[in-house]
Amino acid sequence: MTGPSRAHYRGVIVGAGIVGLFTSYHLARAGAGPILVLDRGFLSSGASGRNGGGVRQQWETRATVRLAREAIAEYRRFGREFDYNIWFRQGGYLFLAESPAELERLRRVHSVVASEGLASRLLAPEEAARLAPGLSTSRLVGASFLDSDGTLYPFPAVWGVYERARALGVEVCFGVEATGVRRDSGRVSGVSTSVGPIGAEWVVNAAGGWSAEFSERCGLPSPNVATRHEILATEPLKPFLDPMIIRLADGLYVSQTMRGELVGGLTIPHRPGTSGGMASSVEFLPAMARALIDLLPRTSTLGVLRAWSGFYDDTPDGLPVIGPDPRLPGFVHANGFGGHGFMLAPASTRRVAQSVLGERSDLDPAMFGPQRFLGPGSPRASERLQPG
Repeated sequence: MTGPSRAHYRGVIVGAGIVGLFTSYHLARAGAGPILVLDRGFLSSGASGRNGGGVRQQWETRATVRLAREAIAEYRRFGREFDYNIWFRQGGYLFLAESPAELERLRRVHSVVASEGLASRLLAPEEAARLAPGLSTSRLVGASFLDSDGTLYPFPAVWGVYERARALGVEVCFGVEATGVRRDSGRVSGVSTSVGPIGAEWVVNAAGGWSAEFSERCGLPSPNVATRHEILATEPLKPFLDPMIIRLADGLYVSQTMRGELVGGLTIPHRPGTSGGMASSVEFLPAMARALIDLLPRTSTLGVLRAWSGFYDDTPDGLPVIGPDPRLPGFVHANGFGGHGFMLAPASTRRVAQSVLGERSDLDPAMFGPQRFLGPGSPRASERLQPG
């Protein structure tokens, strides 16, 4: 652990995952320093180092589709901008429906995605099987596919943004926990940390699965809930699978890496919150094995190399929380991304930076801002296409 080098910064970002680091990068490029990023763990210790690397543009809301489309464009040029190869491969995303209700849902998603100018396709079961050789179609009634969706390797992406942000003067401290916010004259004046107080004009909560805990400590309760999700990687097979596959019925998702490993997960109910830690459960492996063999029978003799878990940062409406908190000037949210912070990070953090700088964003605050949870009634939009 190395403590901060200064007693006062222009701003502090809590969380050194992909969202926090990308936010610091955009702000540093805008000349908003000095900036400090704090993380209680180490680089990639949270969800940014524990995800399946999927990046998709198939969503239920137009605003999310637009953020995702911009993010994919950013990831396509990531190597040129950050000098790191993230092995971004656009093999597509294949959503599977096993009931008429699920197929109707995919039709609605397809309509939104196609209307945004993306080449989404609705497929019959036999067409889906051609995209995923060996796919069981016994219960399949249809699918949707977008070939410009894809996968990347999370670790070089995190390292690339981390190194570039530091080159721009951002200071990143690991093993230092932010324990609250300091106030003066009704606005942010700094943060309290495990190594003492630090002065700042603004604070960004990009703490992922721990964002609700940090907001609570700051006297700004939020409805975010941390939920644990599990994932595994198998021994390698000869490459046969281009798209990421997602089965709506149970949230099963799987893709194949360039090394031939299958990487995938399945929703297993766990008690909400972070207190249970991020270990793998005894229920996950047999449930995942049964689901994967049911989907791709050829995997029945495949060995598992490793399994792990991480936290989603879920909101009641499935949309992230982006923007200033009206209860405390200088406090900005960049959280609530569910399990999709990596998918949206390059584009969404540009809007976070605009909020910090007091600039107008193209995001509707009634849809993405924290104020949607503060008044009576329910948020007016929701995003429920959450698995994978």
